[in-house]
Amino acid sequence: MRILVIGATSTIATECERIWASDPNNQLTLVGRNAEHLDALKNDLHIRYPKATYEAVVCDFESPQEVESAVVSAGRIDVALIAHGQLTVQESAQDDLSVLSDSLSINAISPALFAEAIIKQMQLQGSGTLAVIGSVAGDRARRSNYVYGAAKGFLELYCDGLKHRLADTKIAVIFVKPGPTTSKMTLAMANPPKGMAEASAVAGDIVSACNKGKPLTMYTPKKWQLIMFVIRSIPNFVFKKLDI
Repeated sequence: MRILVIGATSTIATECERIWASDPNNQLTLVGRNAEHLDALKNDLHIRYPKATYEAVVCDFESPQEVESAVVSAGRIDVALIAHGQLTVQESAQDDLSVLSDSLSINAISPALFAEAIIKQMQLQGSGTLAVIGSVAGDRARRSNYVYGAAKGFLELYCDGLKHRLADTKIAVIFVKPGPTTSKMTLAMANPPKGMAEASAVAGDIVSACNKGKPLTMYTPKKWQLIMFVIRSIPNFVFKKLDI
């Protein structure tokens, strides 16, 4: 199976890659922004799982031309995972429009560019599965992270549109909404949330969904589906008083 991973050095992506690489028949194309980090990842995977095959591709994630080139160069894509993103400091985005612009670009526009390019390739093949990692933060805007949440909300709507467009095809789009997960991104937070999920568990859910190849929107861990249902159900006159 030929697998394309965008944002390959992210924590959740790395855990997914380790699962996929355990199958010697899999070929992984690892796409990232930092050549040094990408080479380190490729070498680590090769040492752990020497029978799978790997290719590393460095790409400017905000360049439409480079995005399309990276996807086309991968050739056939049976499964693709879009896993990149950047946790935004809300106060910084409010104070500095360049921070706001960068956040929306890397968290919303860039994944959409990759998704469209990947779907175009899968349509030429006639089949494929695309998984896109979003966040529960996109379910309801909150004062503490509405810039990041808005970007993830956009991404979910975008993927919903893709699912609708591809409903009568053999191409599946999976939108993944993890709750707070132990990762390089969350560990950098000043006050990381308690009770975070393990990245390996989230990755297991993602790979399992990709194996089934059915379009869906999934929460992981599953409990976040109920948690976010409750949060979305809070009336606005109550919600606006909450410090979240």
